[in-house]
Amino acid sequence: MPAAPNTPARREPEGFQGFPDDREAGRLRHEYRRKVAPPFADRRRLSATSSMILLRVPGTGLEYRERVRRVIDALERPLTDGGKLVPYGVLSTESVTAATPLIAMAAREDLAYNLPRHMTPDRLPHSALVRDVILRALRDPLAASDADVLRRAAYAGRVARGGLPCWLHKVSGTAAAGDGAVGGAIGFVLSAVWQPLTDSLPRWWWTRRMTHQLIRPAWLSLRRGARWLGAELDEARGSADLFEILATVLDAQRAGLALDTGHPSHRAALQALELLLVQALLADLAVPPAGRLLPRRRRRTAAPVLLVRIPEDTRRAEAVERFLSACHAAGRTAASHLPVLIAVGRPSDTLLAALGNPVAGTLGQAADALRAGDGQPVLVPLDEEPFGRPGQDIARVDPRRFKLPWRAVHLTAWGIVAALVLAPLAFPLGSGRESCVGGEDTVAAARTEPVRVRPAEWYDATVGEITRQNARAEQYAAQGRTVRTVVWFSSEKPVDETDTLYDGTIPELRGVALWQRKLNDDAGSDEALVPLRVEIRTTGKAFHDAERSARKLVAEVRSGKRTGERQIVGVLGFEQSRKETAAALGVLGKARIPAVGTTATADEMIHNGDYRTYWPFTPLNKTEAGIEADFARTFPIVPRPGPAGGCAPADHAIVIQTPADLYSRGLAGRFRDSFEGEIDVLDYAQDGDFSGAGADDLRFDSAENLADEVCRRLRESPGSLVYWSARAREFTAFINALDHKGTCGDRDVTVLGGNDLTNVAQTGAFNDKHWLRLYFSGHRLPDTDPRAGTKTRDFADAYDRFVRTTTRGTDPWRQDGHAAVAYDALHVLSLATDLAYRDEHAAPGAVLTALGSDSIRFDGATGYVSYHQGVNQPPADKTLVLLRQTAEGPVAVVACGAYRQGRTYAAHGEPCTA
Repeated sequence: MPAAPNTPARREPEGFQGFPDDREAGRLRHEYRRKVAPPFADRRRLSATSSMILLRVPGTGLEYRERVRRVIDALERPLTDGGKLVPYGVLSTESVTAATPLIAMAAREDLAYNLPRHMTPDRLPHSALVRDVILRALRDPLAASDADVLRRAAYAGRVARGGLPCWLHKVSGTAAAGDGAVGGAIGFVLSAVWQPLTDSLPRWWWTRRMTHQLIRPAWLSLRRGARWLGAELDEARGSADLFEILATVLDAQRAGLALDTGHPSHRAALQALELLLVQALLADLAVPPAGRLLPRRRRRTAAPVLLVRIPEDTRRAEAVERFLSACHAAGRTAASHLPVLIAVGRPSDTLLAALGNPVAGTLGQAADALRAGDGQPVLVPLDEEPFGRPGQDIARVDPRRFKLPWRAVHLTAWGIVAALVLAPLAFPLGSGRESCVGGEDTVAAARTEPVRVRPAEWYDATVGEITRQNARAEQYAAQGRTVRTVVWFSSEKPVDETDTLYDGTIPELRGVALWQRKLNDDAGSDEALVPLRVEIRTTGKAFHDAERSARKLVAEVRSGKRTGERQIVGVLGFEQSRKETAAALGVLGKARIPAVGTTATADEMIHNGDYRTYWPFTPLNKTEAGIEADFARTFPIVPRPGPAGGCAPADHAIVIQTPADLYSRGLAGRFRDSFEGEIDVLDYAQDGDFSGAGADDLRFDSAENLADEVCRRLRESPGSLVYWSARAREFTAFINALDHKGTCGDRDVTVLGGNDLTNVAQTGAFNDKHWLRLYFSGHRLPDTDPRAGTKTRDFADAYDRFVRTTTRGTDPWRQDGHAAVAYDALHVLSLATDLAYRDEHAAPGAVLTALGSDSIRFDGATGYVSYHQGVNQPPADKTLVLLRQTAEGPVAVVACGAYRQGRTYAAHGEPCTA
């Protein structure tokens, strides 16, 4: 089922210059776009291999680097629209890390990360297995490779990636843990039968399956002959066990890997491993073939793309050129299909020799090679002159997208048969009425007065606590301890009681103060900890001056005057996703200043070039919207009309967005892509700014007019919910307008919204709305929830004590996640600083390196936090909850992710796995 196209107007990013307008550049731009995403009817051409294009860039030094960046940016831009439109990766020597020592590993991670929804290949199993085996060899090159050890390690990696093996492993481990307590005959049965059934047997079966897929088919398979590994490796001939073959291969490279990095044998060993991994990756990318009617083949509508930067320095370019040589060697085999591969820079003579010394050609010849797909490298020297004038934009690719996964389509017929068989049995047992998720009550409470907030008093009290903790940190510095400074960026100081309802500044600042105080307390007995000063910098209403404030900070850092305890090691905050905060992160990224986010969730916040200096803390919009869309479509949340009561899933969504707001437009767009039902989009902007709106969207700058339209659509479609992605201030105006209209009749209205609604919802502002059913997202479980972990409860207690001792009045944000998120985000930056400054002479950039390491792991106020190594994405399986606002406060109706250690999205099922 094709998805509706979503192509909002494009905006030129600052500094974008376009592809150099060289001779025949137009032909290359056209063929590049058609090769990546051909017309749907012509998609079978995707099964053909592609050619490697080498674009030689003139110049030296900074000029060379800027020209390479310009060409790469021009080639990458049509592949993305805030999120990936096709599977692609941008590779360079910066891609080589401890976790990805080979460029092919980085290529695999980039192609597997953030894959476009329902587009194949959706899994890369062979390269994952080979990667795990190679990493083991690289970690200890002197150790002999044992087939059984490799088999167990590879299976452990498969378990870690989730799915049925992960579930069986957990069942097996649970049984093993109970053996001692059970004892006797039951214990014997568990150890003799249950353990092999859930551990040994699945591992044996997986090993045979991988052997058949990589070496030779099973005897029942219709496909005869050797598979890619069996066809390429001499060691595979005469052997029937995959891991024995891999052990032989690794042992052959063991001596070379143990030598110094500059030794020719060491380079040859790395080249052999790179080739092995590239072959596995290309075999993954070749499955399934494109074309015909099978549902998975129909979803191969775009070609994977790899864009490669070649550094000017020959020594630094060695890893990149090793990868390109491996791609050329692997791409010549019949079993592999080279993706669209374009390298930009100055290839060395050694690389050109490895590629068969391609003759220099033109961009037109490169376009012909892309169209022909003969797999031969094409070298194109670019002239100096076109870089001196404006270039040309490449139109965005537009591959066919689908709403349903191919597995759902594949099993539809079987599902219909099963439903027809089981329906007669199910109907007599059903009551015909589903209870509502979170209960049938609305948000109304007996107490209709909202909580009175004291913004100036509460803000000043928290700033006073941070000032005291800064003084403690400076005392540590006076004693000779390493102390550093973190800058917290927020919007303007809240002074108006109404504005405070829509701003998470106060609870977030409280979280910062709580972690700083704990850090100072712990540093008294642990000298390995680096106490932190916190500088608070406001950036105007709605972060209006965020970019200017970031430039001022960069100037201070570059001046060299910030030394000792005032040396800045990172930035915290930017709790809202706006154009201004995204631009500020771009400024910090260019200066290589690490930043840890709090509650900014727009996917576009992390797309600031290749700086990878911003580390978001909360799940991105694509994750949140996917979960909310599945929740709305499959869980009973919309009240049924009539006396029977109860609820049903939503079959229609009225999406309300503010198109000029980065957060709102991104969240709404990703909900539209994920929701499998009818959708109406209404644009609402009180300031009249509708930039970024779709051409067919209805536009409203009046809450009264918007309420009229929503009421009309709710009457026409009783099974509808309102999906709110705009800000909390606009939501309050809308709710008040609906109330004035009489709530669209005599039925309840269900609203599902994002985390921006938590601040105002928990102040009791809607306590008199007896018709409102409100669901919204949050980033920690309420401490009253039985699933909440110990650290979450401890934080709630510490927060209560802090509020009691520093402020007067009733605090409305006790269950709000903003404070907990800020508390854990500063913990992340603090841990990275500790790692960086174990060496007192460490450079400030070491904090950024530490963030990309595999060492940021802890159980925090928001749940378990563990960042992916080398990838500036939110923490793995980061907690996301859906809350239902009730008269007694928020209640978690869905909890996804690691609210406790060991919990994952996959383990929760729907809607967490959407």
